[in-house]
Amino acid sequence: RRACRSAHRRSRPIARDFHPIAQVFWLGKMLASSLRAKGCKGTTVARATAATTTTGGWTPRTTTRVAGSRAGGTSAKNGAWIRTSRRGASRNQTAMSVQLSQDELKKQAAWKAVEYVKSGMRVGLGTGSTAAFAVARVGELLSNGTLTDIVCVPTSVATQQQAESLGIPLATLDEVPKLDVAIDGADEVDPALNVVKGRGGALLREKMVEMASDSFVCIVDETKLVSGLGGSKLAMPVEIVQFCWKYNLERLRSLEEVAGCEAKLRMDGDAPYVTDNSNYIVDLYFEEPIKDSYAAAKAISALEGVVDHGLFLDMVTTCIIAGSDGVIVKEK
Repeated sequence: RRACRSAHRRSRPIARDFHPIAQVFWLGKMLASSLRAKGCKGTTVARATAATTTTGGWTPRTTTRVAGSRAGGTSAKNGAWIRTSRRGASRNQTAMSVQLSQDELKKQAAWKAVEYVKSGMRVGLGTGSTAAFAVARVGELLSNGTLTDIVCVPTSVATQQQAESLGIPLATLDEVPKLDVAIDGADEVDPALNVVKGRGGALLREKMVEMASDSFVCIVDETKLVSGLGGSKLAMPVEIVQFCWKYNLERLRSLEEVAGCEAKLRMDGDAPYVTDNSNYIVDLYFEEPIKDSYAAAKAISALEGVVDHGLFLDMVTTCIIAGSDGVIVKEK
């Protein structure tokens, strides 16, 4: 222990200026030197160095706070997402930290979202990798008796199959036309909580279920935050009928409201991708965020042959964002 303290004291003035990984090796080197001077064996040095690497002086933790709070995190201000942090916290957490995986972040957001589900509610279940964690959590709470007397409406065949495997009672909008809450992920979220959805192919059913819900809780990790919709340069999907799909693809490409976009038919191997509703999807790609999402949504919907699009505007009531700093809840 004396050797460790001695090595640490001697390394501090220099190691703090190095990259975090270099700090570990510097401390290990100084520790080894001290231990050798005291006649310690090499195996002891290896264990001590490994322990330093593993702990790193920081333990991951999850906090829940409102966006823009003084505690730090991600918030929207003046039409843009900004980062806020506690004084000195970002430096300490960046130095030597254990980063949460994207799946772990999605799970955190999904579990927080399920807190909005109460016994007796009618619930919309979303589609996608993030929503799958919420479906699993609902099934878990039903099985242990925490939730009772709920009925869920799935937004895709995949979600229906997952929910059935967990014993979740299901219905359709024909049977339950009004829902209390819907929980779903998103592909992009702008500062006004408008979102792009549908890269998983379920945009039509997702929009129907979420429009039928009193509240829509959107769950994302911080990688989905954009300054404007289309800003990720990834697909903004449009579901179209199969009939004359090339004709509709060209009309979408030439719309003034989405000028400059690239339009591509979504493929599944060598064949066009087919949705649960037996339709095709045209994916629009943008180099810059869409200038006016409302005008674009209106123009796209006006085309005959278009079933629906992935712009979900003024629909999200609560957005739960999971990031390396914790979970942030932003209300509309």
